[in-house]
Amino acid sequence: MAELDAGQSGKPAARDPAKIFPVSWDQFHRDSRALAWRLTGVGPFEAIVCITRGGLVPAAIVARELGIKLIETICVSSYTHTAHSEVKVIKEVAPAVIARAGGGAGVLIIDDLVDTGQTARVVRAALPHAHLATVYAKPMGRPLVDTFITEVSQDTWIDFPWDTGLVFQPPIREAGL
Repeated sequence: MAELDAGQSGKPAARDPAKIFPVSWDQFHRDSRALAWRLTGVGPFEAIVCITRGGLVPAAIVARELGIKLIETICVSSYTHTAHSEVKVIKEVAPAVIARAGGGAGVLIIDDLVDTGQTARVVRAALPHAHLATVYAKPMGRPLVDTFITEVSQDTWIDFPWDTGLVFQPPIREAGL
C-alpha cells in the first residue's frame, strides 16, 4: 500500500525505497522470539493482551515461548489505508482479565510496532500497570514502550510479511535511483 500524498488527492505517493524496511516471515519470527527472550527477565506475566491486528502474530510467538496461556485482545483502529487517523477502540479488554491481573499488573501488552504512540496511549489508559512490548519502535512512540527489539526512523515504512507477497524487485539502480 502506498501512503497518500500531501495534497490528499487520493493518489498514492511514491515511497522512498531507502526508507522501506521489508521484514520476512523468518525475520519477524526471529525478532518476536528475541522479544520473548528479552521479556524472560521482566515477568512473570499472567496474561497477554495483544493489540489487533498487528500484535496477533508476535503475541502467539511470545505466548508460546513464555508459556502464557491466557491471551486476550484489545481491538484498536488507528490507520485508514496507510494514513494515520483517530484512534478508535473497537473491542475493550475483558473485565475479567483486568480484574484478574489487578488493573494490568502481570499483563503483557504486545504489538508489532509503536509508531506515533497514539495506540499505545489508549491501551495504556486501559491497563496502566501493564508492561508494553513491541517488536519494532519508532522514535515518537518509543517512550511509551517498556521493551522492544529494533528501532527504526520515524519516516521508515515497515513492510510486514502479512502485507507483502513474493514478487520480483528490480535492482535499485534500474529503478531510477
